[in-house]
Amino acid sequence: MPQPDLTLTPAGPALAPRYDALADRTDRTDRTDRTDRPYDLGRSHEPDRSPRDRTPVPPRPSSRSPYRRLFARPGTLAFTAGGLIGRLPAGMFGVSAVIMIASAYGSYALAGAVTATGLAVGSVVAPLTARLVDRHGQARVAVPAAAYAFLGQLVLALCVHERAPAWTLFATVALTATFPNNGGMARARWAHLLRDDPGALHTANSFEQAVDELCFMLGPVLAALLCSALFPEAGTLGACALLLGGTLLFTAQRSTEPPVAPRVPAGSPLRAPGMAPLLAVFLATGAVFGSMEVVTLAYVDGPLAGPVLALQAAGSCAAGLLYGRARRTARLRTCLAAMTVLMALPLLAASAGSLPALAAGLLVAGMATAPTMVTGMGLVQRLTPPDRLNEGMTLAVTALLAGIATGSASGGWAADHAPFPAFGFLVPVAAAAVALALCTAADMTKARRSW
Repeated sequence: MPQPDLTLTPAGPALAPRYDALADRTDRTDRTDRTDRPYDLGRSHEPDRSPRDRTPVPPRPSSRSPYRRLFARPGTLAFTAGGLIGRLPAGMFGVSAVIMIASAYGSYALAGAVTATGLAVGSVVAPLTARLVDRHGQARVAVPAAAYAFLGQLVLALCVHERAPAWTLFATVALTATFPNNGGMARARWAHLLRDDPGALHTANSFEQAVDELCFMLGPVLAALLCSALFPEAGTLGACALLLGGTLLFTAQRSTEPPVAPRVPAGSPLRAPGMAPLLAVFLATGAVFGSMEVVTLAYVDGPLAGPVLALQAAGSCAAGLLYGRARRTARLRTCLAAMTVLMALPLLAASAGSLPALAAGLLVAGMATAPTMVTGMGLVQRLTPPDRLNEGMTLAVTALLAGIATGSASGGWAADHAPFPAFGFLVPVAAAAVALALCTAADMTKARRSW
């Protein structure tokens, strides 16, 4: 943030264990070679303590993959599988709603307005749901929240099937806003389990970002497949089943659930120093994603638009997994600078009029997404008060969604009023530059030099 070394604990950022204290705990293992151990700096050791005085220490690094070491911990595979299933509907509900409403009412404008209403209501409800999760625990809140969202989606599908008046769609879509933030809850579990191992926590956050990208790659494809192969409401019904089933599987893993933190007068995460500027950066970053999606769809304008656009998420997924293996993390400002540069590649490819070049440009540009999001979410974890961790991460997601909506509107306007075909691709570049400028301005303060 020479400062004491900090680590993330259930009670928030705390002083990391002293190296000399950790070194004497390695006496239980082979003493013949201490030079390659991360906690032994060549200091003298105190006499052996009794076993009851020893506390667990992070496992020694090994040649195994960091992901293998990550999932060697009991219970991690199970809650990760549940989180993946429960997160997949996040990429399905929007596409499913647009398809079923447009097919029933013949209006994409109505479909877009209904989904936008759901997003707006969700941006208000989601932080409140996350606050309840922090206050009462994941299992006690996420299951009923998912059940309410499940019922709301069923009512919406029924209204569409029966061709109910348009106003009923706006009313019922508000009932779906309790969709729990499974990604935020999964990151909170990793933060609890790996509170004494910052390197492993970085790997876990990178993996979760890759899972997010995978869900947003597969979700729309699965939704479109169900709607086209079966019936227009099939995508919504399938997403409902995945949401409830995944949430139940996720919350059933009680051994990895973080304990409810004692309530302290910490206030809203928005009041945490540095949180508001960071959310502004997330807002501008979301505009990059929203505008890139719309301008790419408008530029390609055909059946290849979806697969071409999916390459951006594929690049981000691959970069997330690679970033998780890195032993060092980049600063947020560095990640945003790389994103600003790489977002120019689709612009150059579109200006050349080459669809294969555009596909390659999106693949490479997407590789800046995961490192940026992993680093940003890591900052959110450090800035958020300990008893509001889920709320803080949900606020970050809400800022992203608001940015995506803003970017979509800006990209759509640019596509409709483009003086030349590639004009719309200027919007993602501009949004990335704004995010970089906001981050740089925040980084000027002494308290946020680590940005």
